[in-house]
Amino acid sequence: MMTEIFKIVPRPEWEHAGESYAGSPHDQADGFLHFSTRAQLPETLRRYYAGQTDLMLVAVDAGKLGEALRWEYSPSRAEDFPHLYAPLPRNAVVWAKPLNRKADGEFLLPEETV
Repeated sequence: MMTEIFKIVPRPEWEHAGESYAGSPHDQADGFLHFSTRAQLPETLRRYYAGQTDLMLVAVDAGKLGEALRWEYSPSRAEDFPHLYAPLPRNAVVWAKPLNRKADGEFLLPEETV
């Protein structure tokens, strides 16, 4: 069974990524790409992307990332998160979809995340 993890990316960054995505300035400053599990997505979106628009949700097959993927504890959220210590290769991407919002402003996750 494939384990999907998710990366939230501004659409222009994703469209210009090429064969791999090196991460946002925040990712680059931290030295790894931040990912979330399906269960972690709503809180990640609420905390870090509340005022942002034109975002993509990128689903990734965690099994294709090898040893560069590490699950690490985040004290601010009190749970383990997937962190990728390498650029994200396009061949690990399962799909990428725009993140839309409901009328109340809450993010609407693509059906594929269910």
